[in-house]
Amino acid sequence: MVSETEPKGPKTAASRRNFLKTGLMAGAAVATGTGVAKAAGDPLITEIQDWNRYLGEGVDAAPYGSPSEFEAHVVRRNVPWLTADPVSSINFTPLHELDGIITPNGLCFERHHGGTAVINPAEHRLMINGLVDTPLVFTMEDLKRFPRENRVYFLECAANGGMEWRGAQLNGCQFTHGMIHCVVYTGVPLRYLLEEAGVKTNGKWLLAEGADASAMTRSIPMEKALDDCLVAFKMNGEALRAEQGYPLRLCVPGWEGNMWVKWLRRLEVGDEPWHQREETSKYTDLLASGKARRHTWVMDVKSVITSPSPQAPVTHGKGPLVISGLAWSGDGTIKRVDVSIDGGRNWQQARIDGPSLPKALHRFYLDINWDGSDLLLQSRAIDDQGFVQPTKNELRSARGENSIYHNNGIQTWHVNTDGVVENVEVS
Repeated sequence: MVSETEPKGPKTAASRRNFLKTGLMAGAAVATGTGVAKAAGDPLITEIQDWNRYLGEGVDAAPYGSPSEFEAHVVRRNVPWLTADPVSSINFTPLHELDGIITPNGLCFERHHGGTAVINPAEHRLMINGLVDTPLVFTMEDLKRFPRENRVYFLECAANGGMEWRGAQLNGCQFTHGMIHCVVYTGVPLRYLLEEAGVKTNGKWLLAEGADASAMTRSIPMEKALDDCLVAFKMNGEALRAEQGYPLRLCVPGWEGNMWVKWLRRLEVGDEPWHQREETSKYTDLLASGKARRHTWVMDVKSVITSPSPQAPVTHGKGPLVISGLAWSGDGTIKRVDVSIDGGRNWQQARIDGPSLPKALHRFYLDINWDGSDLLLQSRAIDDQGFVQPTKNELRSARGENSIYHNNGIQTWHVNTDGVVENVEVS
């Protein structure tokens, strides 16, 4: 049996092909009841339980608070074979366990290039140098005296979905799409700090540098830096988590996650990009022509069904079924999400519920009556700029098959008659 994080072997791929050849029974669903438990005779409603009988713990039992013990399975997970070393590695947000658009801080995926830097905020400094009128060094207290703003943004790793480029690999949306989260960031607009230093007229680029062991560095066009970038010190109301760059990180809304430099320590103004390792040998895509795509910053329009999905099978049998998922675009807001239950032959418009904020996650639902037949679930997002999420074959046609990054192709889940869900590909 193939585990959730093991790559799919030839036998599994062959069984998928056989399945696709047999055709589908998906279509109009028939209401068969919800399986709601009857109160009469159910001891959980007719008898006093321990939690009704005995006092619970006092208010100071968990001073910072923690999830219910019955939610202990809701955690970030990594894929051991994905990287050579866990220090420079990735773990994944459990998207299949979440709802709404905000990710709890403890479940935001991690991507480290040199492990988590542990920094005393009293000893942290942010320097601005290069092509500026006045080089400056800020303490954390200095930064917190600037006007601050709260903004909701998604943060997605450029490699999110990269393992799926050549076909279905990982059996869970946590692993195929979990390198993303969405939180409320609090911080200082970057333009305020640059204005304080005074950018010279030939200052067209910015080099952001982290204080971690990898000295993560990325070049950012000045136009973006002055537009909507944020120097953040809080997420969802609390201080940044250590693994998310405590005490200071850069937010680059809508652009690939490696540019959101964590443990931010320096911003250098220059007249051209620096061509650092992370923007030459890394975070580029090799095209079929042999040339590489570079400076592919924007995270394109994308969506995924989070439930049902391989880690969230249908356990209640046929009847009412809530199909739920997430959509996002680095270019703006999501205008519409369509859902297909037959592998893209027919589409139904899903309902977007909750706030629709630019460069943030959007939650969508499609409520159906499942007749118990096979389903091939897909979602397709369209943003307010008119960009439409492509199929995987459309993506390969444009980019070749050597890519890793920026895979925003349509994902397919197969739901069998028992409600078991598997990662498959209908291109």
